[in-house]
Amino acid sequence: MARRRKSSSPSSGTLEQLLSAKEIVICCGSGGVGKTTTAAALGAMAATHLGGKVLVVTVDPARRLANALGLESFGNVETRVPPEAFTAAGVDPQGELWAAMLDTKQSWDDLVKRHAPDAETRDAILANPLYTNITGRFVQSHDYIAMERLYEIHASGEYDLVIVDTPPTRNAIDFLEAPERMADFFSSRLLRWLTVPYRSRLVNVATKPFYKVADTILGSAFLQDIAEFFMLFQTMYDGFVERARSVQRTLEDKRTTFVVVSTLESAPVREAEFFIDALEAESFHLGAVVLNKVLPKYLLDTKAAKSAKAMSADPAAVTARLPSDIGEAADVARVLEEVGNSFLNFRVVAARESEQRKELAAQPEVIASVPYFDSDIFDLAGLLRLGDQIWN
Repeated sequence: MARRRKSSSPSSGTLEQLLSAKEIVICCGSGGVGKTTTAAALGAMAATHLGGKVLVVTVDPARRLANALGLESFGNVETRVPPEAFTAAGVDPQGELWAAMLDTKQSWDDLVKRHAPDAETRDAILANPLYTNITGRFVQSHDYIAMERLYEIHASGEYDLVIVDTPPTRNAIDFLEAPERMADFFSSRLLRWLTVPYRSRLVNVATKPFYKVADTILGSAFLQDIAEFFMLFQTMYDGFVERARSVQRTLEDKRTTFVVVSTLESAPVREAEFFIDALEAESFHLGAVVLNKVLPKYLLDTKAAKSAKAMSADPAAVTARLPSDIGEAADVARVLEEVGNSFLNFRVVAARESEQRKELAAQPEVIASVPYFDSDIFDLAGLLRLGDQIWN
């Protein structure tokens, strides 16, 4: 995999500038780094400040996005976040914010209806006993249909900006490669080998033992259902290939950008670096890196560090300079020593985070940091508060 290039100048620009120039924003990152919340915050900020019609789509089956946007539930059909939610958050948005969560089964049904060559084939696929299991559990099924849905939404022209919250990082790679893999599978030698006997009804001597054993173990009806399903699906192969190429062009288009979300802990940083490398290798546009739960900059202040060292090195001397009514001298000295040591320990971590931030900032146009918040983000006001930290 290609290594990240080191730029000669620091990243510049803002997320506001980035999103105002794009039509699709794909948020990626490992689990537990605040990716879903960041995607929702970007959508809320875009609807508030940029105007237009903004849609946030989650591919992750978690329902945190609905809760954060104040929606009881939502699914494959886009749902508008009510204007009252913005009013309650104290803002008057210039545009509209919509949300949707991928419904794999419904999206597959829509796909079949769209690409089936005729009504008879459509009905046969939807009625096939294996259809539900294969489309719900088949490897790449969820990822492929997510890309299909993204393309469909963008091609409709109904939204000015679509923000996608993807699965955790390694799965997000599958998310990007799913259209090509799915098309390759439906034209594979394995599928042809499986379906030929049912196409011709002439099983040659070489393959007959295999089918005899398979029929005994699985049942001929099961094998026939498999063959029938894939034979029917192959009638849509041209549509799959055409769509996959269109999706690929959309991902490579200058109107599409990727935002990698991470914390500065070691494991998420490695995942972020992995995905940044993968984006470069695929020639996709990396627009921004958003770092969550970053320690405050004041920990790197030299004067503050000097005070902390004095408190930890000689707490009794510092206590002697304080008013006597604040507590027993020994207790105050213990507190000062603990505070000073804690500050210096956090300063070490903050310095490491600062260096990691510089390394991650080598390639994207925008690097943004979100500090620790005192409370969890659970509503639109919280999303906008987070958005304020990274927007400009």
